[in-house]
Formats: sequence, C-alpha cells, structure tokens
Amino acid sequence: MKSTADLTNATWAKSALSSGGNNCLEVAIMGDVVALRDSVDVGDPDAKILFVSRTDYELFTQSVRAGQSDLLP
Repeated sequence: MKSTADLTNATWAKSALSSGGNNCLEVAIMGDVVALRDSVDVGDPDAKILFVSRTDYELFTQSVRAGQSDLLP
C-alpha cells in the first residue's frame, strides 16, 4: 500500500452529518487509493494522512453500514 500520494487535485469530502464542523474525518478517493485525514488538519502541510486501498475502504464502510459492532479491537 502507498504511504504517500499526490494530493494536489484531491477532492476532499466529509459526511453531511458532521454539521460543517472541523472535528470529523475527511476522505479523498483517488482511483485505487483512498486518503483519510482529520478535518482540523486542513491546510497543515505536516498533517498526518492515512492511505488505504479503495477495496479496504469499501469493505470497511459496508461493514459500518451493515451495523457490524466489532470493527475495532
């Protein structure tokens, strides 16, 4: 899995349920890679960004939607 990616043209999105606040997760889907960041880090050049495969992201979000309660150890 990639540890970096060119985010120059990334389109970041966050849930409509976030109420427009800056304490939520933002997601940018770029082909087969998904980037995740904390919205408080917007504009921070040293922000930590997590990269996962699109397949893993889709499986995780499907599990959340299905109500799986044991997603975290």
